[in-house]
Amino acid sequence: MRIDNQNPSFTNVKLTKSTKTLGTKAVKLYSSTGQTLLVWQQRQIKAIMSTTAQGEWQYSKYCIGLSRRNGKGEVLAAREMYGLVELKEKICHTAHRTTTSHDAFNRLYTLLKKSGYQEHSKKKKEMPEKSFYAYKQYGLEHIEISGGGIIDFRTRTNNGGLGEGFDLLVIDEAQEYTSKQESALLYTVSASKNPQTIFVGTPPTVTSEGDVFPRIRSKVLEGKALDTGWAEWSTPEMVEGDALNDPELWKRYNPSYGKIIKERNIRNELTGDDLDFNIQRLGFWCSFNQKSEFSEADWDALKADKMPALKAKKYIGIKYGKDGVNAAMTIASKTEDGRIFVEVIACNPVRAGNGWMFEYLYNQKIEKVVIDGASGQQVLADQMKEHGIKKEPVLPKVGEIIAANAMFEQAVYSKDIVHMGQDGLRNIVTNCGKRLIGSQGGFGYKSLVDSYDIAVMDSMILAFWICSITKEARKPQSISY
Repeated sequence: MRIDNQNPSFTNVKLTKSTKTLGTKAVKLYSSTGQTLLVWQQRQIKAIMSTTAQGEWQYSKYCIGLSRRNGKGEVLAAREMYGLVELKEKICHTAHRTTTSHDAFNRLYTLLKKSGYQEHSKKKKEMPEKSFYAYKQYGLEHIEISGGGIIDFRTRTNNGGLGEGFDLLVIDEAQEYTSKQESALLYTVSASKNPQTIFVGTPPTVTSEGDVFPRIRSKVLEGKALDTGWAEWSTPEMVEGDALNDPELWKRYNPSYGKIIKERNIRNELTGDDLDFNIQRLGFWCSFNQKSEFSEADWDALKADKMPALKAKKYIGIKYGKDGVNAAMTIASKTEDGRIFVEVIACNPVRAGNGWMFEYLYNQKIEKVVIDGASGQQVLADQMKEHGIKKEPVLPKVGEIIAANAMFEQAVYSKDIVHMGQDGLRNIVTNCGKRLIGSQGGFGYKSLVDSYDIAVMDSMILAFWICSITKEARKPQSISY
């Protein structure tokens, strides 16, 4: 079944023929520039500007979640243009980056001139009809329309906006909007008789710092977001592998496909990072935080002041990296006080062979060895047999890898892990994000820094896991009479 991509894949907004909206007039004003909004843009303007019987905005908050380069900015420009010209609103357009807010200023500035407005060189109390004054200093842009409409373009900070008042607040690049910034801007529209805040952005990516946009979405999905309109184009599940090459898929979640976005340009975005493509092009919303999963404080809290007393049996985790470049080894052991001690042994190039591992694998105190990674897992298992190592290595299944990662996360926060503060391991653990495994919400980890090999952390998790789930036989109790 072909899906009409001009309508959101998910929305809580319902417009009927009887819905009152100023959006139709806003679309007409925009068309006076000689430009035409796409169908989806017109529908979103009508939804944003729908009104109640009392003439107030039906949605005091309105959010659009959509992949990059689809033309979200034109929707904002149409809303802002009508607010300036007809409603005489005081507007603040905020963005995460100054370049983005500057581009928004240039867009609206150009539209006003195309619609017949003349730029006035100096702000005066009485400017001629259909004129505007523009202050163009980079980062402090400002437009004032004859008759009173005003708009400021600003880069968001944690305290910017305090003491100012607006009728319309625009949160561009909403995926970067933080709680601290919200505290600074939330009340700037409180004094308006008919306030509205509009959020537009993509789902949060690996490097996104914002937490407000996902929070609003969660409330919408729970049906608890009163007076909030939401529209998104998004795949409900992550798409992987060859399925990502389907142009019909790209079209479904990009309403400007074939008009603003070309097929070949999307094809060039397929770089092998499936999660990033899902987020940035298919609108996929991850269910986990994209910032580093563990802070330096989290990991440093597990560091021992001196080497803890360890039990005799040792456990080894070996991970062959996904890219087949490196192999990492970590050793783990239970401590006398019931925690699990972990220490990375080494991370060496796969092309150097596995010989360096056997120095440790021959150790009679090694209770179990777990090996993961398609690029070398079976080869090492066979070599262990050839070298006379009788212990059968554990080759974990996907479900066990998922369980290991979940157990590790819990152990960090319950402080059931201890280490001696290896710098390399610390750098990787405190710069990692989650990645999806399977389709049931399982996760693994990936490095947020290209030069850090996540195989090191994976080997540590494997060693921790096998040590944790293995029950050691108790010494026979001696009873004397």
